[in-house]
Amino acid sequence: MAAESPKYRAPALDKGLDILELLARAVAPLTIAEISEGVGRSRGEIFRMLQVLEERDYISRPDGEGRYSLTPRLFRLGMEQPPVKNLVETALPVMHRLADDIDQSCHLVVPSQEQIVVIARVDPPGEIGLVVRVGHRRPMSHSASGHVLLAWQDDATRERWFGMMIEHEPQLRRPTLDKAISGIRAAGVATIPSQVVDGVTDISAPVMQHGHAICAMTIPFIERRGSTMNMATTTRLLIEAANEVTEALAHRPTASLGN
Repeated sequence: MAAESPKYRAPALDKGLDILELLARAVAPLTIAEISEGVGRSRGEIFRMLQVLEERDYISRPDGEGRYSLTPRLFRLGMEQPPVKNLVETALPVMHRLADDIDQSCHLVVPSQEQIVVIARVDPPGEIGLVVRVGHRRPMSHSASGHVLLAWQDDATRERWFGMMIEHEPQLRRPTLDKAISGIRAAGVATIPSQVVDGVTDISAPVMQHGHAICAMTIPFIERRGSTMNMATTTRLLIEAANEVTEALAHRPTASLGN
């Protein structure tokens, strides 16, 4: 039987998944009308589905009215997968030590289709620092972490990711990104001014397994007056920390995280 012609269908499940995938891509909560248009179904078809998803805590109405967004429940379920849980448990002690040494925050990022998603973070020990919330998503092409993940993949995986990225960003300039990725690979680390916050430099290094980057460890570096910790030293300590996690994972059975 051909893979593209499944024998069994589950229309209600299809509707629910369509809604969840639409809300996952949305940059702001959506109204019932916007969801109806986005999934190509009538309000009557999706109204009961929205009620069930809300009762099961997969979606909510942050404004208390008619706009829906995803809750963290799907993210929490994903974090319970053994590969992800194993990675976070291995990395967190190293990240805590790194944050203490550099007096900055750090976070761990994995690929999610054409995006990156933050799966763990450690806050800075001091009173000043930039933290990125767990679950935060950004286009892979717009982040130092994404550049690092692209830099350490095999050619087939990189081409597949580029295809997804261009589908969502038709204006993406592939030659420019290719040049940046080559430089990052040669340097062993990405050092890129933040595209979100002025005065912050994102420093990112790969955590490797089986010859490719399974995640990126990233520091949103803030230059502080009077601090003895400069960017060069911070970068060196980040690379050492990422290598330590890579080495620790080599001695633990870890399946592919998928993307």
